[in-house]
Amino acid sequence: LHHKDGHRVPVQVRTAPLRDSSGEVVGGVEIFQDATAYLSQEEKVSILKKMAYLDPLTQVGNRRYLEDTLKDWTEEFHSNGWPFGVLFFDIDRFKTVNDRYGHATGDQVLAMVARTLQSNLRSWDAVGRWGGEEFLVLCRNVDAPTLREVAERLRLLVESSHCREEDGGGVQVTVSAGGTMTGVDDTPEPLVARAD
Repeated sequence: LHHKDGHRVPVQVRTAPLRDSSGEVVGGVEIFQDATAYLSQEEKVSILKKMAYLDPLTQVGNRRYLEDTLKDWTEEFHSNGWPFGVLFFDIDRFKTVNDRYGHATGDQVLAMVARTLQSNLRSWDAVGRWGGEEFLVLCRNVDAPTLREVAERLRLLVESSHCREEDGGGVQVTVSAGGTMTGVDDTPEPLVARAD
């Protein structure tokens, strides 16, 4: 569903019938619950803040967090064989957003994209702002076709999200994505360069 701030979040829906005194169904009740793993996300954010790994604008990991995570995951891949993929997202025509709507709206767009990416990943995946309008998503235990599906799903979710302007209008953006799987001789730098 759309969050009131414009980004998309996963929800769990529970439905129950409403019955009259004779047992006939006369309506229903739907209960929507945010399906984002709050506790694990809160723990991650707390750790990121303590270690200065949080990008202050977007509230996702910063480049340092991504570099350290890539290093750790690459070492785990080489020692344990745990596969992971790297997705490199770039906001399309971001300069045009800043020029047309101003830098404050550009900042809102960055935050919206970051929240959309973060809210729609598994709790063991990682997302961060690589720099400017670029984001990295790191996905554990995936193969190339699954990584492609994740990239396409996230791309579509960003495309269908928006930021609200003061006049009530909405600003929508698209993203382009590149992706790669880690290889036996990889270090973090070639992985990111290949995804880019």
